[in-house]
Amino acid sequence: MFQDFKAFINKGNVVDLAVAVIIGAAFGKIVSSLTDDLIMPLIGYFTGGLDFSSHFIRLGEIPANFTGSVTSYADLKNAGVPLIGFGQFITVAVNFLLIAFVVFLLVRAVQRFNKAEEAKPAEPAAPTEDVVLLREILAELKKKG
Repeated sequence: MFQDFKAFINKGNVVDLAVAVIIGAAFGKIVSSLTDDLIMPLIGYFTGGLDFSSHFIRLGEIPANFTGSVTSYADLKNAGVPLIGFGQFITVAVNFLLIAFVVFLLVRAVQRFNKAEEAKPAEPAAPTEDVVLLREILAELKKKG
């Protein structure tokens, strides 16, 4: 059973998939940082200080022992207050759109590369022995004639 598992893990597809998942997770963190730290603050700046992360609708009461800020989505969520976090949703939607756009650009680049590879003319095949022999015979006949 261990040998079968080892053979399964050593197959190229499994290893490639594992590498893709690891790189995808790291790429997701980069895009999240890009969105949270660069794009959303710029959007907030150009919209007059609009901060999407603080936009939510409180659906329930705040607990009596609550010590956080009543305007903080994270504090209220950690306290178990039911919330609709539409600002957080907008941020996640922007993350998705950025990731989808980058994946689109990568796929497009790979397709262009593959088309360029296909467009290269194939090298002519080496002549067969029969053709080489006939060419030699023709050359000898031209010398004699």
